[in-house]
Amino acid sequence: MKSFFALALPLLAAAAPAPITEPRAEANPNFNVMAIRSASPIHYSQLNAAGQKFWLGGKTSSYCPDIDGIQCPPGNQTVLASGGNSLDVEVPGGQQVYVAPSGALSFTQAHSANIPPAPQSAPWSHYTFNGWGASGFMACPTEDNRWQVFVAMQNATVPQGNVSDCLGFSAMALPYKGEVPAWQYA
Repeated sequence: MKSFFALALPLLAAAAPAPITEPRAEANPNFNVMAIRSASPIHYSQLNAAGQKFWLGGKTSSYCPDIDGIQCPPGNQTVLASGGNSLDVEVPGGQQVYVAPSGALSFTQAHSANIPPAPQSAPWSHYTFNGWGASGFMACPTEDNRWQVFVAMQNATVPQGNVSDCLGFSAMALPYKGEVPAWQYA
């Protein structure tokens, strides 16, 4: 298994107008993400896309139009496209992955490339996100028993207001070889 951080550079590139240091050249298949944080409630949790954010716990949220001729994929799992800077979807125009100014790992609405402006440039280092004072990724508890995914920065705007409640985690990329998993994520 490859570390998610090995794939994180292109995943978050939209939030970083600063130069990017490329990881070693490796073939990057489409992938699911699993959190690794031993002896914690997020250990082995799958990354899920819902509400234009990413979560550990809960369920993937997707949409497929009811149009003749469209065969809808199941839409029940979150898969990132090769390189990690977008989601693996059928919707024309795709859906990009970025870091919101709050620090939340986010994705664009279908049919839109609209990404909020970054409050500052985000420098990168090999295999991890180190912009805005961040070092890797963290999951923050919510009131609905999910954990929202953020870049690990002390001034993130987290759901319950206290960054110290968040858990840093290692994210493992699990290669995905199936059909396109969703029309679009919602």
